[in-house]
Amino acid sequence: MKKVLLVSLVLMLALCWATAALAGSADEAKALVKQAIAMAKAKGVEATLKAVGDPKGPFIKGDLYVFAGSISKVQLVAHPYKPHLVGKDLSGMKDIKGKLFFIEFCNVAKNGGSGWVDYYWPKPGSKTPVLKSSYIEGVPGGDTYFGCGIYK
Repeated sequence: MKKVLLVSLVLMLALCWATAALAGSADEAKALVKQAIAMAKAKGVEATLKAVGDPKGPFIKGDLYVFAGSISKVQLVAHPYKPHLVGKDLSGMKDIKGKLFFIEFCNVAKNGGSGWVDYYWPKPGSKTPVLKSSYIEGVPGGDTYFGCGIYK
């Protein structure tokens, strides 16, 4: 019986460690957005949006992924896991607490260029919203922002 408990404990600890290893940090999320901004400056926004929209692309790291939006139209322009939202008016989309977070993304990108927004959003593969904090940064001189969030 003690061996079974010990093996169970070891397996639980291993699972917890593996889950923590996949969870991205705030610094990693910000770095992915900075990489998207750099690519947009070097290769253009359209090429970057294509890469961001690819669920097997360079802007996926564990549970971190970059998404992109339009500042003036309050809509997503690229999302690797929710392509059905791309091009839709999201100005009225609220999280489970009533926050109009897409409008806040646009405001952050417009007013000051970058910052963090807290809201509720489901993890990839889930339908249950959990607290998420996304780093948002606008492309200088453009109408696009990139974001990447960490689940809390």
